[in-house]
Amino acid sequence: MDIINIAAYHFVPVADPTALADDLRDGAQQAGLFGTVLVSPEGLNLFLAGPAAGIEAFMSPLREDSRFAAMPVKTSRSRRNPFARLKVKVKPEIIAWRREDGAPLAHPRAPAVAPVDLARWIEQGSDDDGRRLVLLDTRNREEVGYGTFRGALTLPIDNFTELPEALAVHRDALADATVVSFCTGGIRCEKAALSLRAEGMDNVLQLDGGILGYFEQVGGAGYDGRCFVFDERVALDAALQPLVDDAD
Repeated sequence: MDIINIAAYHFVPVADPTALADDLRDGAQQAGLFGTVLVSPEGLNLFLAGPAAGIEAFMSPLREDSRFAAMPVKTSRSRRNPFARLKVKVKPEIIAWRREDGAPLAHPRAPAVAPVDLARWIEQGSDDDGRRLVLLDTRNREEVGYGTFRGALTLPIDNFTELPEALAVHRDALADATVVSFCTGGIRCEKAALSLRAEGMDNVLQLDGGILGYFEQVGGAGYDGRCFVFDERVALDAALQPLVDDAD
């Protein structure tokens, strides 16, 4: 497998999203990368794939940019590029949520749980204080169909913005639990946890790095199936191997 796939996001003020998008487009094109780059005033979200040298050439200037130097990057490999082309877009948000109480730049980051700690909690069935553990899937029903954490609370939603209304009927039942929200790479569960805590659910945490970060650090403990990804690989297993990866 000689194609490197990276997924990364970072919430940080971007004064001129268009200028940043232009720079990233030029860098990705010169590096021979395909995928998606989303830029907004609230930060950066990217899914890119290409040869290792191209990934390094693209990431090197980002690491030197103080805004993105600490941006976590999740990596996997494939035999072919799972993206057909390069798309670079400027949007109001790097993931649409449309709620002020979930705006990461306006509030402190919601508390997060590391993958290694969540794996321990799953094995225990509770957090380290003995509170009941509930895993909250913030993804849509198509994604959930490929796999999720065993026993997770899943919601019948097609779009992320539908989550608060769908969760409302469960809120009373979650009052005595430690709720850990999760998603593919961390961006949706970060916004969801922030918003839900602002609405009074101070027992909601986020899984740092999402499912892909969990797979990368601890494997598939407590997870059934695969994690849907938004490219031609379709879904990844706990070893970050693609469901679809034809070399031809």
